[in-house]
Amino acid sequence: MVPATVEWEDLRHEILTCQRCPLAHSRTQAVPGVGPNTARLVIIGEAPGRQEDLQGEPFVGAAGKLLTKLLEDAGIPRKTVFITNTVKCRPPDNRPPTQEEKTACRPYLNRQLAFIKPKIIALAGRVPAEALLDTSVRMGTMHGKTHQQKGHTFFVMYHPAAGLYSQTKIPDMEEDMEQLKQLLDDESSTKKTEATGQLSLGQFLADE
Repeated sequence: MVPATVEWEDLRHEILTCQRCPLAHSRTQAVPGVGPNTARLVIIGEAPGRQEDLQGEPFVGAAGKLLTKLLEDAGIPRKTVFITNTVKCRPPDNRPPTQEEKTACRPYLNRQLAFIKPKIIALAGRVPAEALLDTSVRMGTMHGKTHQQKGHTFFVMYHPAAGLYSQTKIPDMEEDMEQLKQLLDDESSTKKTEATGQLSLGQFLADE
């Protein structure tokens, strides 16, 4: 059996050397993702931007700084989260990724999620939400909502860039992040209850 660390590094190397679509010819470097491969929370964005393409890490520009603040303000340390994108290479001029590019990258994302086995997958923006939920998405009505699908718990939230374009969205983004933190706390509490064999008050009353 291949050790888990070797499997993870092999996947990272495959992404870094990928030639599956034309973005391989225009990128500076691929951006596999950053964070612990044991994270309970994975955040998926759209695609690397200029700074991400240069530095090789996702969400390091202005949108990344806002994401870090939103996480930290909600009590979610960024270092505990694995962050990646639907597409691992920057599309020219930051255009939306094409269907060909998303299809080429999807196996990498699927393998990352299968390896990490996160409790919650946060979809930051319309592109990752539509890609993973297999449906059209209106962010104004879908943000802040949880979806159970294919054995995963998905949470839809605004891409942090939305807060840079329109600061009126920031209160909604803050509420979404608080809700995301509550989901993590609830999952942790449930796991602890199951581990100790103790019933919560709600479970006790329901059994009476």
